[in-house]
Amino acid sequence: MVITIDGPSGAGKSTVARLLAQRLGYTYLDTGAMYRAVGLAALRVGIDPGSQEAVSSILDGLRLELRPGQQGAAVFLNGEDVTNQIRTPEVSLAASKVSAHPQVRAYLTELQRQMGQKGGIVAEGRDTGTVVFPEAEAKFFITASDEERARRRWLELKQRGEEISYEEVLRQQRLRDKNDSCRRLAPLKPAPEAVIIDTTGLKIEEVLEQILRLIEEKIPSFCKLSS
Repeated sequence: MVITIDGPSGAGKSTVARLLAQRLGYTYLDTGAMYRAVGLAALRVGIDPGSQEAVSSILDGLRLELRPGQQGAAVFLNGEDVTNQIRTPEVSLAASKVSAHPQVRAYLTELQRQMGQKGGIVAEGRDTGTVVFPEAEAKFFITASDEERARRRWLELKQRGEEISYEEVLRQQRLRDKNDSCRRLAPLKPAPEAVIIDTTGLKIEEVLEQILRLIEEKIPSFCKLSS
């Protein structure tokens, strides 16, 4: 079975997807991390992440891997573990820009489908239910208020020792939301059949249990997997 969890940054989808995969013994597929890795690669070679031609020119030289890690998935770029490097605000904006390029989306979508072809995965990102796995058996779209999402992201960055104000995090988040929602190709939006969950004020465990209950209601045989 393929389960997709989409939504904007800071909504809690990564944590929920990772814990859901652990609970079920499924593979956790962090598609957003792959776009971040491409964004990081663009920044490292000094090209504009917003330039379609420039970013497309480096794709053939990239080797992306997702391996099991402490946070559910470790991201490797050309053999180097870049799991921590891809989580900066600068890389977040670069990822939003490279994700608008058709060549990048085609390249990563094909790679993601290859990773998920055997099933037994929880795929998390922004278009996993609409584009990458349109036939997924269970789809969810997780969101939260702007302020709550920015607060979560700000606390996460502070824990990593990064000096940035809450106001700046909120500004960058709204910019990325606009880029992701307004891009022509695969804009951020829930799949028509996705269940929308607002995580504002909810604990992660509450969201996780809600998702498990909804899947069990939709797919009776699923109860055997989650027990």
